[in-house]
Amino acid sequence: MNAFAETASYYRRFRPGIPVDLAILLAHEAPAGSPRRLLDIGTGPGLVASALAPYFDEVIAVDSDQAMCAEAEAVLRPALSGGQRLQIRHALAEDFEPPAGWQPHLVTCGRVFHWLDRPRFLDRLAEYVSPGGVLAAFSDRSLWTAESAWQQAARAVVQQFLGEQRRAGDGVFGPPGPPYEEVLRASAFCEVTTATIPVRREWSIAEVIGYLYSTSFAASHLFGDHQDAFETALTKALVPFAQGGFLVEDNTFTVLTARRPSSTDRGLG
Repeated sequence: MNAFAETASYYRRFRPGIPVDLAILLAHEAPAGSPRRLLDIGTGPGLVASALAPYFDEVIAVDSDQAMCAEAEAVLRPALSGGQRLQIRHALAEDFEPPAGWQPHLVTCGRVFHWLDRPRFLDRLAEYVSPGGVLAAFSDRSLWTAESAWQQAARAVVQQFLGEQRRAGDGVFGPPGPPYEEVLRASAFCEVTTATIPVRREWSIAEVIGYLYSTSFAASHLFGDHQDAFETALTKALVPFAQGGFLVEDNTFTVLTARRPSSTDRGLG
């Protein structure tokens, strides 16, 4: 099942990228290298890779959806500076194999870690990450889990049309599983630090609709012949909350960065 089928163009246009403070944090956490290498897992249309590309010489962006790969190519390739190298790879994160000898200094999982077979991915990653390399798993709250009045009103309209249970494409969203920090501490990447980065956004109602169509729980095709009715109902529900035509969102990125202990820390030297 591809939970994000038919969402790629909406994802590119309406999903917010990561804040500058988050990009700086991640670039600072990653070790130095020459060439410095970034592996972006679940790249979608390249939002994370685009923000981090200025700090890296080589970027590999991986996604399991071919349409997302095409969007990432369109976003990332034109922005390359002289000497930078980019590969877009269509693959499952758990099956990805880097080029021989290619070791990333930073591996990013932005808004994607919960979709992975995490133990399998982490075991595979441990085979090729650079010594001292960093894994970063991070996400902000989606509209489904957000708590402001207008976001709750929007979620209620989605549920009116698609049912109370959260969708994941043509299926349903599974249980969240153990906390990310617990999963990481049980892996080779057991040195974990956590940070939070606040972000404030302003949305037009049209942008909220586009954002919802980029999600697995409200992709446009799920509404079938009721898409126009959904947009009308959502607009009616959100108009009372709009101030000067915009809806204000206060959100937070939760960021986990994880490393393997050095040989000295493991008592192996």
